[in-house]
Amino acid sequence: MSMLTPPGLGGEYRITGDRYPRMRRRRGRHRIVLSAVTGVTALALLSWGTLELVSVFSGDSAPLNTAHAAGCTPSPSASAQDVRPVAGTAGKAEKVAEPAAVTVNVLNATRRTGLAQRTADELEKRGFTIGAVDNAPPELDGKVKAPGLLIGTETAEADGALALLTAHLAKAETRTDAAREGAAADSVDLVLGDAFRALTAPKTAAKTVAALASPAPEPSPTGC
Repeated sequence: MSMLTPPGLGGEYRITGDRYPRMRRRRGRHRIVLSAVTGVTALALLSWGTLELVSVFSGDSAPLNTAHAAGCTPSPSASAQDVRPVAGTAGKAEKVAEPAAVTVNVLNATRRTGLAQRTADELEKRGFTIGAVDNAPPELDGKVKAPGLLIGTETAEADGALALLTAHLAKAETRTDAAREGAAADSVDLVLGDAFRALTAPKTAAKTVAALASPAPEPSPTGC
């Protein structure tokens, strides 16, 4: 009996000789499956990349944002929203006069003493030519409820004198008067009303003038 035969076993269970079967470690199936999946994925990526390169070099690729071009809603630019347009000038460039070319008569239609002179001094600092500084005529005294009323000739309107002053006095009303045709072409009466508190800040006025003198920007599409 061989020494490899356990005690108590014999006969057909006897192991004889000095050779025994060699045990080999079985390879896991998961390694084979993983290798196959990796190979298929790499092949798919390679094929896709090749097709993309061919499409680009052949000129078949569509421009970016083309798929979203339809149905885009245009919105006004920031500059168009920030600036208050003069009535009748929205969407187009406006001729705006230079301050030195505009003679302003400052008239006080309120009961606040010295208001016309203080306003005239501020306008002069901004480059305007100052004409008369006085109380408003009886037909306008106490009758102007807005911050101001600008009265000029049609020439003053066409030359941009009225547009310039509306930039320096927000919410001012404007009017042309044929009876003023004998006055200086770019002479404007600024009648200060009950709602007047102060002229528009110089930086804000300059921004408004620049927007009025420039063509309105094209609307830019959003949501594309």
